Amino acid sequence: MRIAHISDTHITGESAYKGYAYDLIVNEINRGDFDFVIHTGDVTNQGLREEYERAAYELRKIQKPLVVIPGNHDVRNVGYTLFERFIGPLNGVFEFNDGVVIWVDSTIPDLSDGRVGGHKFRWLKKKLEEYSDRKFKIVAAHHHLVPLPDTGRERNVLFNAGDVLDLLLRHEVNLYTCGHKHVPNVYRIEDMVVDNAGCTSCRKTRKGDVNSYNVITLHDDGRIEVRIKRVTGEQIIKEHRPVKPKLFVPRGKRLLRIVQMSESNVSDRMYFRRKVLENALRTINEKLKPDIVIHCGDVVDMGIERYYERAYEFYERIKAEKLVVPGHNDITYLGYDLFLEYFGEPEIKELGGFTFIPVISAQYETPIGVVGRIGQRKLAVRLEEYRETFTVVVMHHNIVPIPRSREVGFLEDAGDVLRVITRREANLVLTGHGGNSFGIKVEKTPIVNAGSVSWELHRNPYGNSFNVIDVYRDMVVVFEVQATWGSGRLVGIWKIKAPFIPSPSLPSSP
Repeated sequence: MRIAHISDTHITGESAYKGYAYDLIVNEINRGDFDFVIHTGDVTNQGLREEYERAAYELRKIQKPLVVIPGNHDVRNVGYTLFERFIGPLNGVFEFNDGVVIWVDSTIPDLSDGRVGGHKFRWLKKKLEEYSDRKFKIVAAHHHLVPLPDTGRERNVLFNAGDVLDLLLRHEVNLYTCGHKHVPNVYRIEDMVVDNAGCTSCRKTRKGDVNSYNVITLHDDGRIEVRIKRVTGEQIIKEHRPVKPKLFVPRGKRLLRIVQMSESNVSDRMYFRRKVLENALRTINEKLKPDIVIHCGDVVDMGIERYYERAYEFYERIKAEKLVVPGHNDITYLGYDLFLEYFGEPEIKELGGFTFIPVISAQYETPIGVVGRIGQRKLAVRLEEYRETFTVVVMHHNIVPIPRSREVGFLEDAGDVLRVITRREANLVLTGHGGNSFGIKVEKTPIVNAGSVSWELHRNPYGNSFNVIDVYRDMVVVFEVQATWGSGRLVGIWKIKAPFIPSPSLPSSP
């Protein structure tokens, strides 16, 4: 099966619309061997009647079966009623051979942000269950699911992107197609391909790019190939093959054990659970005996001295090596200076054949984080410098959306940071913002977020917890451990290839 994926045509009588680019791409699609076409929204520029009248005419030029999803520009000026009148249903199902496309309206009237609300979320879940037997399950929406590079400040992602991502992965969706940000990009997340189309015929391209569309090929053996085709003739091809089997058994002995925690938020407020933190530290020291303990930020609730004194007393009890990075709570008030006084400047830590690279993302007095362009370049250099070791990037802010959390772009340059990490093939990324434990693999890099270890205001139905990460030569295994009782649950198992021979200075453990 071959699918043409177009997006963000922005059809209008104004200068935003490039009619010649639209005609060029449509003519190429009509001449090509395509089974159908998906348009992932922003058909019009302002959602006006005259734009919809012209869009209906322009879309009729496409001589293939066509699925069209509304975008945020389409629902401006109550344009969602016009979309149904001139284009078609806002949500629906398109069946083909051994596959299905389920499209869902992710727009919010008069906002650029997106959301798959409660009713639509349940509808999507029901449809995924109904078509669970299909070989290819495609979900299409307008808004992007994970941060994208070259889009400026991260914003307008789905508010409930973490829940949607979790739903799609649980139902083994093969492909998620979207548009919105005018940047073509392809990522593999676990066994799902996330396919972002650039803009087909809008003048607003980014970074001097040109208009483009994507060609999706579904192969009989389960492979998914995405070809980004620009009007200049340039093509970029990415192919993803499903992982089989999905049940892994590690070879050899464990090379490293990491305990990852976050959001202890030590304070004298009622939300700080002192006994829970004490129990977690006791479990870590007496039962788990890790090689290193990593705290991904929000050590204290506020950056004041008495909170830092208490936090220091707690974490001095840890017998293993430690690496602590600051969270946004840690550098409020005098916290920046106090963090350096009590925990020191986070520095690269080498342990056997493992390298832990801290990244500071917290900013003064705001939960919004940033690594910055200079920080991104430094991270790229460090990942290249230590590429012969097993590299672990440690930071506070999450770079992929977390379930049960309202996603508003907490790391404002998450798309560019994610590109650095995946292109340089970091072996593991540890984050700690959002109050919930979650892990996924993007391209070749597992990304693991820690829940709150001792703060009552968390988002984790499993309760206060921390993660135990065991690294083998060919895989990473992550368990979430409940801080109160010590019971555990599996977060993820990811196949990897360790780039080194274990050092004798770090004895292997059974």
